Amino acid sequence: MVHMAFDPHHLRQIRKKRGISQEQLSVEIGISRPTYFQIEKGERELTITEAQKIADIFGMTLEDFLGGKDAHVSLPDLPSQKKAKAEKSDMRINIPQEKMEKFREILLYILLKIGAKPNVGETVIYKILYFIDFDFYEKYEEQLMGLKYIKNHHGPSPVGFTKVVQQMEAEGDLVRVKSKYFQYDQKKYVPRREPDLSGVSSQELRHIDAELARLSDMNAAQIREFSHEDVPWKVHKMGELLDYEYVFYRESPYSMRSYDNDPL
Repeated sequence: MVHMAFDPHHLRQIRKKRGISQEQLSVEIGISRPTYFQIEKGERELTITEAQKIADIFGMTLEDFLGGKDAHVSLPDLPSQKKAKAEKSDMRINIPQEKMEKFREILLYILLKIGAKPNVGETVIYKILYFIDFDFYEKYEEQLMGLKYIKNHHGPSPVGFTKVVQQMEAEGDLVRVKSKYFQYDQKKYVPRREPDLSGVSSQELRHIDAELARLSDMNAAQIREFSHEDVPWKVHKMGELLDYEYVFYRESPYSMRSYDNDPL
């Protein structure tokens, strides 16, 4: 089988400009999603047949595609795009990206499970929420809570967290308390009711439990330093929103998927 060199960054750029997901493009060219991911990451070269299919999809000649030129024509949606738009159009209109009610219940669940640990204060909660969201997105290409996170000196921080917590405290869902962790001041949250997990799938709950088992023994300094080495945090400037798409550029120990033997 003949392979050819190409620029994986260029492929990613034109795919995103067209609004095509990795899953959609892999279906169109007849390969698995994990195999396509390896191509876009530069870990596997394209075959001539695959390169020609991609060039055709983007309305380009094979030479222009391999030469790094962009597509300048307006092209119709792929069949997979049309299907996705038909299935999700109502959802995009009616459901905000931040699934706040779901987030509130998941936060209560997290606090119930690990909130009493002496090392778990607000900083640890912030980072655990980040890894729950971004790791889930890497594994399943879907949002779990879909919170927005910004880059600050202490690591990823969920936007609007304080406002939501204030609302939950006013409604009697939780209470904020101040404590000490060694010589450091610590802000903790104590749940005052059981979480309603009816809106959380078994897959999501397993993912959350695994993240809590993996991360909840870290103190604030440890989990902050750990988050600073994750690609979505590293590539952004201070104060910027973190782009979920950068999870697909992770390396070990941050990558959540084995792309050589991935069933998806």
